[in-house]
This record gives sequence, C-alpha cells and structure tokens, in this order.
Amino acid sequence: MKNLMFRTKGKSGYLMLNKNIISSGKNDECYTYKYAVEPLLQFLKPFKDKLIWCPFDDENSEFVKVFIENGYNVVFSHIKYGQDFYTYEPKKWDLIISNPPFTGKRQIFERALSFNKPFALLMTLDWLNDSAPKQLFKYKELQLLMFEKRMEFKRNSSTKAITFSSAYYCWNFLPKQIIISDFNTNQIKLNF
Repeated sequence: MKNLMFRTKGKSGYLMLNKNIISSGKNDECYTYKYAVEPLLQFLKPFKDKLIWCPFDDENSEFVKVFIENGYNVVFSHIKYGQDFYTYEPKKWDLIISNPPFTGKRQIFERALSFNKPFALLMTLDWLNDSAPKQLFKYKELQLLMFEKRMEFKRNSSTKAITFSSAYYCWNFLPKQIIISDFNTNQIKLNF
C-alpha cells in the first residue's frame, strides 16, 4: 500500500491510498430537529392514508412526533429494540422516511430500493460525490429535496450539535426530481 505525505496550513500527515476508509459509526447517533422534518409534510399529502415506517427511530424521534401530530399513521423501529434495518421489517408499511446513520449508506439505500416502495431518507449531500448513488439510482430515478442552508443535528451527548449540507434522497416520493427548499415549509422553490 502506498503512503503519500501531505502538508496543509502548517500540518503534515500521511494519506493512505488503496484502502477503504469507513467510519467506525461512533458519531452516527445524531437526531433531526423538527424544522428539518416539517418540509416533508407538503409532500406527504398523497400518502395520507398510508403507513409510514421510520426504521431508525424511537417514540422520541421528531419524525415520529411530527407525522403523528399531523394525522399520519406511523410505525417505528430502532436497533436498540433489536430491530435492525438490515433484517427487520414491519408486517405492514407503505413508505420509509427517516434519518439513517451516515455510515453504511450504500447498504441502507440498497435495502430501501429492494422494497420497491417510496422513501425519503436524509443523507449528506457529499454522498453525491461517491460512485454508490450513481450506481444505485442508474435505473431508478433519484429525487432530491435539498435545502438552501446546512442542517443541524443534535447529539445524544454533551457535545455541540453538528451540521451537514443534507438532503432527502427519495424514490417515488417527490412530484419532481429536484426540489430546493428553505426550512420554511410555506416557501418551497420549484425550479423548472
């Protein structure tokens, strides 16, 4: 394996080539604020009588709370209950909406696409630079609900919140392929 020396702003280190670098997932338990869930509501109207599965959520999730407060039927599951997204599936559900861990992205989207049901999964926009979304959505139309500002996520510990430029990666959920929004649900910009 090759190592390359790098230097930036007075710091130096080594960069390894030909090695998969994967996060250990220690920072994956980040929670979505209510303001980042609310923009989905206007797109949920066609799914009013459907059952939403939130597979990375518990009863305290803003997804679960916002959807129930707005009259939607929700089933939730979480690995802490022994309900691993890769092996668990509720008996009945119609679409998936959640904020999955940012590690294991490819496997999460492979599983979501395998159900052949609509979904909206929150993910960092940086993932578009990876080859995985291009491969996974080559024959299925990727839809994106993007935001003009970075999204803040709360953490379980005393550490400060973390921000990412994030979007909902969707399939069979949005009325068009790309929608850019701010966090005020009354002001969605449909760019044609």
